[in-house]
Amino acid sequence: MKKVVVLGGGIAGAEAAIALRKEGFQVKLVSDRDSLFVYPISIWIPTGEKSPEDVQIPLKNIADAHGFEVEIDKVVSISGKEFYYETEKKGKQTDFDYMVIALGQTKLKHKGIENTLSVCGSPKEIIEIKNRLENLINQGSGKIAFGFGGNPKAPEAVRGGPVFEVMFNIHNHLKKLGVRDKFEITFFAPMPKPGARLGEKALKMMDMMFKNMNIKKITGKKIKEFTPSSVILEDDSIIEADLIVFTPAGDGHPVIKNSDLPQTETGFLKIEDTCQVKGFENIYAIGDSASIEGPDWRAKQGHLAEVMARATAHNIAIKEGLKTGKPEGYKEHINIMCLMDTGNGGALAYRSDKKAMLVPMPIVGHLMKKAWGVYYKLYKLGKIPRLI
Repeated sequence: MKKVVVLGGGIAGAEAAIALRKEGFQVKLVSDRDSLFVYPISIWIPTGEKSPEDVQIPLKNIADAHGFEVEIDKVVSISGKEFYYETEKKGKQTDFDYMVIALGQTKLKHKGIENTLSVCGSPKEIIEIKNRLENLINQGSGKIAFGFGGNPKAPEAVRGGPVFEVMFNIHNHLKKLGVRDKFEITFFAPMPKPGARLGEKALKMMDMMFKNMNIKKITGKKIKEFTPSSVILEDDSIIEADLIVFTPAGDGHPVIKNSDLPQTETGFLKIEDTCQVKGFENIYAIGDSASIEGPDWRAKQGHLAEVMARATAHNIAIKEGLKTGKPEGYKEHINIMCLMDTGNGGALAYRSDKKAMLVPMPIVGHLMKKAWGVYYKLYKLGKIPRLI
């Protein structure tokens, strides 16, 4: 039985391990975290609808359910030519036939970034957002700034959706508490039209939502610096804030940047449509670790990461003669699909080459996203089959 090692225990890595095991491979997943953190439903931690435990699935439980091995260790280096990976605890490892890289990405480092908290950062950061918000509520008033950054060299590595979701949820949370009028909420982003990848109609609808929620919007100005109490923009204008919730754009993982594998100038791995790393027969890359090629509006999302994971397992199985058929590619599956939660409802965002839309879903949208969270955990634990 061929051995496959999956480096990374996030959304892409966990799905790859499950899919590879189903194809009949001996699979080991290596992760520096002992749980899969389900970021799409962590948006409710700041408002107290979910606890940190609610949005984490122990990797051991996933491994036991699907029959693969999990090893909690930190990957510190990778070599393509020598075909090994190295970890903090066990050193160099070579006992495998295929390597699937799903290490994710890091974030661009803005000046003063330590004065911000990200909804796409570590679980500790999201918990800290909750604690800081509670302190402001107890204080009786406050100013909160929400924003996300861009990466011109890798436009697909922007994380805007979760920022919008947490901002809208906090707005409605404050409204329910009857203190929304005591808080000033500002949204900021360096690009002129944040969210433009969803299309012009979506932008108009978002502007309407901002107006209805009394959220100030400042866009088209690059970020100069963050201080403990403000965001300083390129023209030296200042956004005062007691809490800054900011998600930088993605940057390549340091292990990948220091490897001999082909990568973009930002440190994302260059891959074929089949997810095989270019020039390396037995190495694949999926999710945020990979450079995604496609239309200008493309984005790295969880559902695409899982498509890449399953395609990789399928393609390795064909290569090993375990199944017949054509190799699968990720490019045909590129689209933007997100159920954007607002706390009191939601909106279905979708973008493809043929269509761009943002469909309001009052009340039911919130319930649907909650239901998806339940489904996702049950599927990962092997209690129900994959539905989508």
